Amino acid sequence: MGQDQHTFAPSFSTRAPRFRPRVCLRKGCGRIYQPRRWNQRYCQDHECMNLVRRWQAAKRQQERRSRSHIRQEHAAAERDRRARRRQAFRGALPGAPFHPSAKGEDSVDRAWSRSKKNSGPFCDRPGCYEAPRPSCRCPARYCSDQCRQAVRRVCDRERKWFSRKTAAGRFKRRLEYQARRAARLGSTTRNRNTIAGGGCAAVVNYRGLDQAALSCGEIKEATADDRETPAGAGPRAPPSP
Repeated sequence: MGQDQHTFAPSFSTRAPRFRPRVCLRKGCGRIYQPRRWNQRYCQDHECMNLVRRWQAAKRQQERRSRSHIRQEHAAAERDRRARRRQAFRGALPGAPFHPSAKGEDSVDRAWSRSKKNSGPFCDRPGCYEAPRPSCRCPARYCSDQCRQAVRRVCDRERKWFSRKTAAGRFKRRLEYQARRAARLGSTTRNRNTIAGGGCAAVVNYRGLDQAALSCGEIKEATADDRETPAGAGPRAPPSP
């Protein structure tokens, strides 16, 4: 028998997480989770993901029904379906008049209606079925500022992730780091001056010890031009006869 080889890995990882904790984007969830991918917007809870998929399906269905040719195709298909049902009912019971309230038939002989819950447009934030707020300038997409800020925060995070992989993005990121470092050092310097000066910034004298102070009384204005002489050189006047 050979020697035992312990090749098992530790059960926990000592490596720091790559991404910061995030808040689930779905309205009404509010869970804080640790993302595994850069584009992970939701927590991976089973119930939460089911609600997100249900909202996405309702949004796709609403966008599809907003097209005119889709509505016409749906109306034609419903008319054909009702005609086939009438023919099948009359063929099964010859001579019997067709009545929409008969057993096995719908109570009303018409196309199925849309859902009353999502009869109109609703908010673009996942999980929110509230109607967008009225706007006089352009069609609104969100019901409140809270939903708009939540979606914008996620979009900005993903946009910055893409831009960091480019040369321009790395340059802008370097400028941001430099500005933050300068602001941090500036705040530290201001705090030190405030503590040393007792509430006001200290005045620093940059003049050396061997340099004499310049008196304000010795400064005189020296003019090289004669006030009686006109400005500019002109030709001489001709001699008088």
